[in-house]
Amino acid sequence: MHRSVVLNVVGLTTRLLGENTPRINSFINRQRLLQIEPVLPALTCSAQATYFTGLPPGGHGIVANGWYDRPYAEHRFWKQPESLVGGPRLWEVLKQHQPKFTCAKVFWWFNMHSSADYSITPRPLYPSDGSKVFDVHTQPMEMREAIKADLGPFPFPQFWGPMAGIESSRWIAQSARWIEQRHQPTLSLVYLPHLDYNLQRLGLDFPRIAQDLKDIDALVGELVDFYESRGVAVILLSEYGITDVDQPVHLNRIFRQQGWLSIKNELGLETLDLGGSKAFAIADHQVAHVYVRGPNLLPAVKALLQQTPGVQEVLERSDKLRAGLDHPRSGDLIAVADARSWFTYYYWLDDAKAPDFARCVDIHRKCGYDPAELFLDSGWRGAKWRIALKLIQKKLGLRTLMDFIPLDASLVKGSHGRIPEDCADWPVLVGNFPQHANGKRLAATEVYRLLLRACGGPALG
Repeated sequence: MHRSVVLNVVGLTTRLLGENTPRINSFINRQRLLQIEPVLPALTCSAQATYFTGLPPGGHGIVANGWYDRPYAEHRFWKQPESLVGGPRLWEVLKQHQPKFTCAKVFWWFNMHSSADYSITPRPLYPSDGSKVFDVHTQPMEMREAIKADLGPFPFPQFWGPMAGIESSRWIAQSARWIEQRHQPTLSLVYLPHLDYNLQRLGLDFPRIAQDLKDIDALVGELVDFYESRGVAVILLSEYGITDVDQPVHLNRIFRQQGWLSIKNELGLETLDLGGSKAFAIADHQVAHVYVRGPNLLPAVKALLQQTPGVQEVLERSDKLRAGLDHPRSGDLIAVADARSWFTYYYWLDDAKAPDFARCVDIHRKCGYDPAELFLDSGWRGAKWRIALKLIQKKLGLRTLMDFIPLDASLVKGSHGRIPEDCADWPVLVGNFPQHANGKRLAATEVYRLLLRACGGPALG
């Protein structure tokens, strides 16, 4: 039986390979490197779902990291149940072909209640006093306490937020080794997010991201040595490439100026009433799903989007079908940014009226992705004692607002989601693929077929 591990090195592209990545370079020199034309949208959840189903977003239903749930009149962002994904999973097909096959999903998304044999994913606890306790969810459930007893708690603040850095990827790598040593899964899927952070903060500023490249290179090298010493074939994979941006586009503010948003006053602050709005955007990096109430308004919304600086393309009807994004979860229109732009979720016109969660790391309450969560507001920089005081208050059970996130979208220097014109910014697949020439380009939907074959599964046409 073939045993394999897929190391998902988020953000890895050929542009990043060089003097700072000697271990990755050495591995590539022994394998074949293929360049993947990313799926649209080139986002974590959409890309991963395409890789393990072989379907475009219109087929598996993961049209972005989040979308508008029409029946509930609410947005859904960063949801984790695997049942959200349509189509057969890679490991399910392999298990049909190899009855003793087992799979471990280590921090890949859609990892709750998964059909994989072993899974671990970030999942905070939310006690009724309003506090949040960092934790993980595992399958089987008893693995949760055992892995924390051996490795210590997952460093959640280093996984996302202003403190995000290499420590979270190191813990994930340790948990992957922990599962391998105890369970020897036939296939391990391991998510290593480290490059995602400073590439969004700083963009392709190579002098400043050099250490990030060295850190992930060392970690990948350690994992390659570990798995190969146990006879496990290693495959490197990435989901998208991050490129430089310098223009945030506030679609919801533009819609508000047209009178299309419904705004609710909550204790002097503003929240967006999605169900009552005529048109609004669920923004996600360089792609925004735009939902429009009633067909009569659709032409006006599309025309306004087409006139908006930073919007390169607007998809409607047949465009969505052609792009593989025709699904009930998709917006009535889909805006795609130009190369230097990205979309914010901001809808308030006065920062003093921004909702309280806007200044917090709060990925579920915001009606869009917020990369400003990677930064500290200028009033908090260098004030670690103030943050420490808030953390102490929370640990004591006191209600306090962790409001240190800026509302300045211009801080963000890197983004993704659109398909870059230069294939040096495309994701990569590296492994033993002798049937393909080194450097070959392939569609994101083809990754599934190659992984299936590499893991000893049936050949597909």
